[in-house]
Parts: sequence; C-alpha cells; structure tokens
Amino acid sequence: MAPNHQQSRSENKELSDDASEINDVILLEHLGKKSQLKRIFGFLAMLGFSSTILSSWESMCSILSAGFFNGGPVSLIYGMLLVISGSLTIAASLAEMASICPVAGAQYHWTFIFAPRKWANFITWMQGWITVFAWQAGVTSAAYVTAAEIQGLMIFNYPSYAADPQRWHATLLMWAVMLVCFSVNVFAVKLIPIIELLAGILHPVLFVALLVPLVVLAPRSTNEFVWTELVNESGGYSDGVSWCIGLLTVAYSFSGFDGAIHMSEEVRHAATAMPKIIILSVVINAVLAFGFVIGLLYSVGNIQNALNTPTGFPIIEIFYQATGSTKAATAMMSGIILVFFCAALGQVASVSRLTWAFARDGGLPFSPFFAYVNPHYRVPIRSICLVVVVVMLLSLINIGSSVALNAIVSLTTLAIYITYLIPISLLFLKRVRKEHIDFGPFTLGRFGFLINLYSIIYGIFIVIFLPFPPSLPVTGTTMNYAGPVLGAILLLALGDWVVRGQSQFHGPVREVGDSENDVKEQGAVGAGDSEKLDKL
Repeated sequence: MAPNHQQSRSENKELSDDASEINDVILLEHLGKKSQLKRIFGFLAMLGFSSTILSSWESMCSILSAGFFNGGPVSLIYGMLLVISGSLTIAASLAEMASICPVAGAQYHWTFIFAPRKWANFITWMQGWITVFAWQAGVTSAAYVTAAEIQGLMIFNYPSYAADPQRWHATLLMWAVMLVCFSVNVFAVKLIPIIELLAGILHPVLFVALLVPLVVLAPRSTNEFVWTELVNESGGYSDGVSWCIGLLTVAYSFSGFDGAIHMSEEVRHAATAMPKIIILSVVINAVLAFGFVIGLLYSVGNIQNALNTPTGFPIIEIFYQATGSTKAATAMMSGIILVFFCAALGQVASVSRLTWAFARDGGLPFSPFFAYVNPHYRVPIRSICLVVVVVMLLSLINIGSSVALNAIVSLTTLAIYITYLIPISLLFLKRVRKEHIDFGPFTLGRFGFLINLYSIIYGIFIVIFLPFPPSLPVTGTTMNYAGPVLGAILLLALGDWVVRGQSQFHGPVREVGDSENDVKEQGAVGAGDSEKLDKL
C-alpha cells in the first residue's frame, strides 16, 4: 500500500504543479502574451534571486567612500532610514502593479496600461528605452564592481602587482564574469533557481560572519562619531546639500528591486508571489543593511587609511585593520565578491528578459531577431547575447578611461528611479481621478493614495540630487555624468521614435486571445497534458 500512497501523492503534486502552470498561462494569455518561457522559479528561489540582486549591505561596502566624503555617518545612518522608507513605498507601489500585470516588460507595460490613450504609445516607448538602458548600465555596474574588487584583492595581496595595476586587467575580468554568466544563463538555466536560493541564504549568513569579527576585533568608534558626525569634504556645498549628495551611496544600494519582476513569466503563481517577493526582499535588505552600517561605523578604525587604500575599496582596509590578517581580510572580501557575482548572474537573466520583452513588442531595432526564444533551452538566447556583448563592449572604455566607464555606470540609479516614477505617477493620477482600476490579488487599498504620493515625493527628491557632482569645483574627474548620459539616451530614443517608433510602435503587442482553448491549441500546456487539463 505504501508505494500506492507514494504514487498517489506524486500524481497529486504533478497535477497541482500543472494546475499552477495552467493558471499562470491563462493569466498571461489574458494579458495578450504567449507563454514561451518555462516557469522554473518557486517562491523561495525567486526571493533569493531578488534579495541577491539588491544585496544592499554588500553594495554599501563597495561604495563607502562616496558616503564618507559627503555627509559621513549622519548621512549613512539617517539617510538610510529615509531611503528605506521611500524604497518600501516604491516597492509596494510596484508590487501592486506587478499583481495587476505580471509580465517581463513590467514598467513600460504598466505605463501603457495607465497612460492617457493619446500619449500612451510615446510615453511607453520612452519608458521602455530608459528601462532597458538603465538595467544595461546596472548589469555593467555589477560586472565592473565584481571585477574591480577582484583586482583590489590582487593589489592587496601582491605588493609587486600593486606598483603598476592596469585597467585592462579589470576589463578582462569583466569579460570573464560575463562569459560565465552567459554560459549559466543559456546552458545551465535550470541551475539558476538553485544558485540564487543558495545566494539568498548566503546573504544573511555572510552578514553575521563578517559583522561579528568587525564588532569583536576592531577598535571602537565613539557614539558621537556614529550618531552625530557630519562630514563635508565637498569643497563648496553646504552641509545640507552635502548630506543629500551622500545619499547616493545608500540609494544605489537600494535600487533594482524591480529586477525580479522582469522574471515574472518564469515564476509560478506570479500574480500573488511577485508582490510578496518584491516587498520582502526590500525588508530583508533594509534590516541587514541598517544593522551592518551601524556595526561598520562602530568598527571603522582609521578612516583616512581606509579612504586612501590603493585597492580602491575602503572595506578591504577596514577588514584588515580589524583582523590584522591579510588572509582573513581576503576571505571576508571574497564572500562579498561571491554575492556580487551571483547578483550579476541574476541581473543578466533579468535584463535579458526585459530586453526580450521590449523586442517582442517591437521597441528595439531588429526586434524580431532579439524576440526569438530558443525552443530547446526555452530562453531568449539572442537577448542574453545582446546584454553580454554590450557589457563587454562598454568594458573596453575602461582601458582608455575609468572616468568614462563610471559615466555609464552612474546612469544606473538615476534612470532606474525615473522608470519607477513614471508608472507610479500615472497610477496615482488614476486614483486622484477616481478612475476604474482592475487590481490584481494584491492591492494597497485605501492606503494606495498615500503610499503612491510618498513614493513620488521621495523619488523626485532622490532624482534631483543624484546627478549632482560629488565635489566642487567640478573637473572632468569629479563630474557626475549621470545627467548628460541620460540626456544622450533620451535623444537617442527620440530620434528612433521619429525614424521608426511613431509609425511602427503601438504599445505592447497582443499575441493571443483570452480563451482556455487557445491555451491548448498553442501547446503551452503540452500535447500530452490535455487529459490533465480536462481533469483540472
């Protein structure tokens, strides 16, 4: 009897999984899209995926210097509280829209839904271009930071190499990171849920493993330094402006929580799972990042030595000052690099799905080519190739000038915040006008108005200060190129709109009908599953 019971449970689980996938397919078809990608992510795997892409406390470690020059501890601690509150309201607003329409296009798809019909095509077009370029800059940033931290450890461990490190070494390391990400995303895509789940577990484990040695071994900072020290090394900004510019460190660490949304078409129970994943990943990262920055400030040691380290990463020097051991500091930093690599792996997956979705709707040049999904691997191989190749090409800029590459990377946070503001503002206007909205399973209800409003106010505040140069007077090295680069992207998008978009782009393409029969006919369930569908 035991084998029969086991077989029965197995069959019930199989039917349950099939029911879940069929429901997701029907919802996707109701939104007008074919189900072309395999739903390989469960709730926990995608939560790990989303938490790792954010990796807020690890990001704080990587860009500490910006916060120390502008604002100092006061900016890092109190600024983080502001950023956390704003990030939670933005995440909640995005979660509500993800429940309405859980598709890979996310922001630009929602923009089309909520925008006035007269301007919907144009606004959606611009939103799509900004989102794709923002995330392309984001994955470039992840690859660059991973490569630069590896090079930093080489400088830290080998004095002979530290005498003359070359920028092209970082470029080659970026290529290596991207080639591994490409291979896994194409040929071992089924391993990504497992990798990201393990990375999601490693995320809090490393938090404890790295913070405990810092707190126990490092020289202790004073309470006054941690909670009241305001640093203004900007060379001309007022203390208030310097504090606001210092928010870049924290804002960067909490940007990108839409990354998981672009994987919606590969997540089971997407309409109910994605909202929880988005909000939980921000909550998890908020708790870890706030705890780590307090522990780090109490254990920072000699700040000037940390800021002047030849490795380029103050956190390496902070680890070394705490432990007094090169090997221990290297091991601690290696954990952060591993998380960043997993984040880069996830970002390649996310950005390729976003790119594929925009191509599927005709938004990119050569859209039919990049909208192709390989029938064997069930992944958009050409879009993955595009993302990886663009990063590798951008990495060549680093050989000539690290400032020029940083100009591209600096686009990330500014552009991503703009992609959040557009659909949230359109949804807010619908609420103000009391227009009908077809909400999904997750809704903010009566609090939606206030949450949307706060997220818009916070987002505008952040967008104002993100393009500010970090110091005065402004030189080619200290210039913040986020604004000019974004302007160039907008001009490029406008030019393509005039040449191609206004005559060819009509918003998200409706590929299929709504009926359940369509689901069967397209084979989304599978030819051998029609009997199971009848049972369901």
